[in-house]
Amino acid sequence: MPSPAHIQRSGAEVADIAVNDMRVRLRGGVRRNSRSAQRTAVAYGLLLPSLVVLALFTYAPVVQVAWDSVHTRRVPAIHSTFAGLANYRGILADAAFRNAAANNLIYAVGTVGPSLVIALGLALALARSTRNNNLLRAAFFLPVLIPLVAAASLFLFIFLPNVGLLDFYLGRFLSRPPNWLGDPDVALYSIMALTVWKNAGYYMLFFLAGLQAVPDEAYEAAYLEGATSWQRLWHITLPYLKPTIAFVAVIALINVVTQVDHVFVLTKGGPSDSTNLLLFYVYQQAVESYDIGKAAAATLVSLAVLVAVTAVSLGTLENAFGGRT
Repeated sequence: MPSPAHIQRSGAEVADIAVNDMRVRLRGGVRRNSRSAQRTAVAYGLLLPSLVVLALFTYAPVVQVAWDSVHTRRVPAIHSTFAGLANYRGILADAAFRNAAANNLIYAVGTVGPSLVIALGLALALARSTRNNNLLRAAFFLPVLIPLVAAASLFLFIFLPNVGLLDFYLGRFLSRPPNWLGDPDVALYSIMALTVWKNAGYYMLFFLAGLQAVPDEAYEAAYLEGATSWQRLWHITLPYLKPTIAFVAVIALINVVTQVDHVFVLTKGGPSDSTNLLLFYVYQQAVESYDIGKAAAATLVSLAVLVAVTAVSLGTLENAFGGRT
């Protein structure tokens, strides 16, 4: 039997070992926490330049626009007075704003859908990587490389009445072709044609990339089951392309609100405000009327509508097809 002194000594040694082990663990934990803190500091240090740029050129302007939307200020005045929701009530009561919103809605319907359908059709037709297909891909993508102002100048020549390229050929079949940019019933559709021509090739690239994710085994199984081309498209291709379609739809909707260069070049909102879009209305209020408050309010309303339409579009696409999400 061990003596009481031996037992007491053994217990003291065990306690010393436990204390030393705890000290080692504490030191290790401190070192790990220190290394983790250092990594976090380095990460934030690397992100800091980007955060500064975002704060100065993205978040600060948004805050400034929100501030201006509830104040009244006319350039070149520096000081502004609080107006509450008066600017919002003003634009909603403005017939020009309602007309621009209606034009933008027609413009969105007439450009987003056709652009996506044409882009998807081109992607499906040129999915195989062959020499001819690669040349056709480059040809359809070429309009994307042309600046929008330059493309609008090109279409200005095409749409010139009587002497334009379009009237030159249509004159052989029509005694009196329409005035493509001078007729209020036709001008907006002429701008839509330019937009579709300019953007379809860009969207085609996304669909070509999305088609690479569709497994060949799915097509082979469907073919063995006797599925038609339409069934393979609806039940295999489109479900796999759903994320791509949603992404491209969002880009197209953003372009509908943010692209206005061609309106400046072709019509400047006319004739009779038939091609006046929301962003051009903002320009008119800020630059021509010097009403910063109404321009800011119109900007935020346009942004809110864009976010709402994007959310609805994504929800609709989520339920439109079965299969992958």
